[in-house]
Amino acid sequence: RTAKIWDSSTGECTKTLTGHGNAVCTAAYSPDGSQILTGSPDRTAKICDSSKGECTQTLTGHGDQVNSAVYSADGSQILTASWDRTAKMWDSSTGECTQTLTGQGNTVWSAVYSPDGSQIITTSADRTAKIWD
Repeated sequence: RTAKIWDSSTGECTKTLTGHGNAVCTAAYSPDGSQILTGSPDRTAKICDSSKGECTQTLTGHGDQVNSAVYSADGSQILTASWDRTAKMWDSSTGECTQTLTGQGNTVWSAVYSPDGSQIITTSADRTAKIWD
C-alpha cells in the first residue's frame, strides 16, 4: 500500500508514499525527477510529488491490476499495463486516458515507449510481444 523513497548514500527512508488500496507493484520517476508514478492491484496508478511525498493524481480506468507504469522520455505521457489485457496511454498533466491499446490475448505484463516515443512495446502472458506505432 506504500512506496518508499530511500537516500541511496545513507540507506535511510526519506519519504513514504501512501494512498493505494493494495500493494504497490511498480514505481518509476518522471524524466525530470519531480514526480513518482506508482501502480497497484487496486486498479490505479498514482502520480506523486517526489519532493513532498504527496500523491497529486489518481489514474483510473483499468479493469484489473496495474502491472507496470512508465513515463515517456519527455514526461508528457504515461503508459500503464494491466491484467485487464490492455495498455493505456495517459496525459501526465491532466491524468486523462488518451488511448487504450487492445489486442493482447492475456495479461499485459509491461509496456514501454521507444526512446524517441514513436512506438510502444507490450509484453503479455499470451507469450507475445507487440510493437505499436
